[in-house]
Amino acid sequence: MTVETGMRGEATLVVTEADTACALGSGDIDVLGTPRLIALCEEATMAALVGSLEANSSSVGMRIRVDHLQPTPVGAQVSAEATLEKIDGRRLTFTVSVSDSGGLVAAGKITRVLIDRDKFMGKCCSTN
Repeated sequence: MTVETGMRGEATLVVTEADTACALGSGDIDVLGTPRLIALCEEATMAALVGSLEANSSSVGMRIRVDHLQPTPVGAQVSAEATLEKIDGRRLTFTVSVSDSGGLVAAGKITRVLIDRDKFMGKCCSTN
């Protein structure tokens, strides 16, 4: 399995009340909330990696730089697209964009880091 630049992934969403800035606590308007928009972008980055990682490997978000440019109302469909632009060791940098029927909604970059699941979980603090 290989990770290569140019890999692409997509994710779509029909905006519901649960996806709004009001519901997410990130604003007081019933439009797609930025936290949900970012989650959709991350979903697209994960889709780009499907089938490319070793059995005990995964990737985790490290850096997110996204400009949320236009509002999207409840009931509208949004589509996120991610393209792997750069590989620097374990760091993967994706260019992401989100569009709806009105055009570009958001654009930016997301950096993910390749990890070994067991080593990563071993770094977690105990809750006891």
